[in-house]
Formats: sequence, C-alpha cells, structure tokens
Amino acid sequence: MRFDILTLFPEQINAVLGESIIGRAQKGGIISVYAHDIRDYTANKHRKVDDTPYGGGKGMLMATQPICDCFEAVRKMQGEVKTKVIYMSPRGRVFNHSVAKELAEYDCLTILCGHYEGIDQRVIDEIVDEELSIGDFVLTGGELPACIVVDAVSRLIDGVLADEVCYEDESIASGLLEYPQYTRPAVFRGKEVPEVLLSGHHANIEAWRLERSLELTKERRPDLYKAYIEAHPEKPKKKKKN
Repeated sequence: MRFDILTLFPEQINAVLGESIIGRAQKGGIISVYAHDIRDYTANKHRKVDDTPYGGGKGMLMATQPICDCFEAVRKMQGEVKTKVIYMSPRGRVFNHSVAKELAEYDCLTILCGHYEGIDQRVIDEIVDEELSIGDFVLTGGELPACIVVDAVSRLIDGVLADEVCYEDESIASGLLEYPQYTRPAVFRGKEVPEVLLSGHHANIEAWRLERSLELTKERRPDLYKAYIEAHPEKPKKKKKN
C-alpha cells in the first residue's frame, strides 16, 4: 500500500514512520510512505506558503497554489491507483478502527496536513474526498494525526504484522478493551501474576481474559461495552477471579 503525505514538515513524518514496525514494513516493500514538501511547489521566491485570511482574523492560512501544484505532481507519481484524499481536520469524521479498516481497502491514501489556521477552503473543495479528525483537541498541525492514520491502517495490511491475531485480538479491534497482561517474574514486590495465567489451561486463560476485558470495557468505555453486548447477546460464563 502507498501513502503520500503532503506537508510542510516532511522530516517530522519520516522521523515518526521510519522506525519500528512501520519502518520495517517500508524496508520490506510491504508499504511505501512518501512525505512531499509543499514548499517545494510554491511559486514564491521566498518559499512562502501562507497568507492572511480574507475577512480578517488571527493567524495565517495555507494558500491554494502550492498545495494544488503539489497534489497534481503527486497524482502523476501515483499513476492509475485506487486512492482517497484525506485532510486531517478537527471538523472531520472521527478516526477509529472501523475507519482504518475502510481505508485499508485502498491501494493508496493521500493525506493533506494543514498548519497555521488551516487551509483555503477551495483546496478542500477541489481535491479532498474526506476530512478526518483524531479527537476533540487542537494540535499545531496535521502531521501527527497523519502519522497516526498511517500507523493504524498499515497494521491491517498483510505482512506488516507477523500474525493477523496481533491486530484482531487487540484492544478496540476486538470490540473490547484489552485484558491485563503480565510477564516474568511471577512475583514482583509482593504482587503476583494471576494464578490462572500460570496454569497452562488455555480454555480457562481465554475465559479469564474475556471476563477481564468485559469488566474493563464496562467500567471505562460503556459505549463499547453496550455495542459488544448487543452484538454478542450470549452471556459469557463467569469464572472465579484470581
């Protein structure tokens, strides 16, 4: 899968996505991530990409010409692929695992990162297919949200993770928050690992994990718990706590 990110700060994109699992997926040729510097396409000799908004107001807006020229150049690089153009914006649809699964069906995603007070609306009207938000808060730019989208979508691509269970059973992906997990030593500062996890009885372990997930989700995310119970009307059997 190919990701093209239009940004004023390509180094930030490369620094975040060039490491760990996503970095290895790029080196292995499973995904490709390209960060395109919008400033490279400005017609202004000072590489200026912003201007004051019509009607007044604080801050500056990213102008149309550099973004549109950058986008047109990127589209030529992409060739004939199934793509979707996304603008990271607090007024967009909230990004979650379901949206990530939708986006993973595309051959290519083009992500536009805003900065300053945003971008000229005509750019959005001209090239953007959908606006996405990662939550109800304000950031200095769209680079970090874009990296989050790339990371979440990439994990769903065959070959990025060693086993599809890695993402199917994880928190949120399964519909529930993840159960508590433990590793060696079995006792640390007087706190013991739950006995069931040391038993080697896989059925009991799975039942314990499901029960803990249900408890945590009900407590912390009642919205997810309600949706899960409605989709799984059969009530899980209670197991003794350890």
